Amino acid sequence: MPNAPKSSGAGNVPKEVPFEEALKKLESIVEQMESGELPLETMTARFEEGVHLVKTCQKRLEEAEVKISQLEKDAGGRPTLKPADELLNDDE
Repeated sequence: MPNAPKSSGAGNVPKEVPFEEALKKLESIVEQMESGELPLETMTARFEEGVHLVKTCQKRLEEAEVKISQLEKDAGGRPTLKPADELLNDDE
């Protein structure tokens, strides 16, 4: 459809955006929204995009936390990965 309006919402955000890029985009959105110069429709679209970016950032941080918590040292002091099932048992 040549005359179809372009979406300015979360559809413009790639699903696998790197953490730093998502955070930078989120900061930009917050600045735009705080300016008070956006029309309501654009503000709503930016809010939706921001929610998506927050979820993306949270997911990336959770993934990093799991990777970090899996690291441990073996008897020789060398870093090694701890199996994920052991992580679940450590919390009990």
